[in-house]
Amino acid sequence: MSYVQKVLLPGEQVVYETGLHWLVYGRAILALLAAAALAAGSLYAPSDAAPALRILAALMALLGLLLSLAAAVRRAGTQLAVTDQRVLFKRGILARHTIEMNRSKVESVDVDQSLSGRLFGYGTVTLRGTGGSLEPMAMIGDPLTVRSHITAEPVRHRSSGAGTG
Repeated sequence: MSYVQKVLLPGEQVVYETGLHWLVYGRAILALLAAAALAAGSLYAPSDAAPALRILAALMALLGLLLSLAAAVRRAGTQLAVTDQRVLFKRGILARHTIEMNRSKVESVDVDQSLSGRLFGYGTVTLRGTGGSLEPMAMIGDPLTVRSHITAEPVRHRSSGAGTG
């Protein structure tokens, strides 16, 4: 069961849920591409340089795998959800950092996107709550949709109304 599902209040419903963008794997992808380039270069290198290039390729591949593992853990341990009552953010698996803010207490939602963030659809969402606290959440996928869901008027669920007339 996810963190968000565990902390929902009675009657509270998730409106939108997202996590880190896939580009959190960017460094790992670059390291693995460098390893592939070094390995390919070792095939065409002089015989005295080829072993050194193969060792570098293996080290870069190992670095790429370690970076992939770190990114996978980071991505799996990050959740952002907007419910009809609150905004919930959780980061971490073993050590956990959480932010829970009532939607009525959110004064503004800032979205920062670099050029690559706009091209690939990720950015930093910063919540500003009453009292001035700033809570930045980096590498969030589709941050404009997150902002729209946070700032949209929450839908209030009606009670059954039994016995009223």
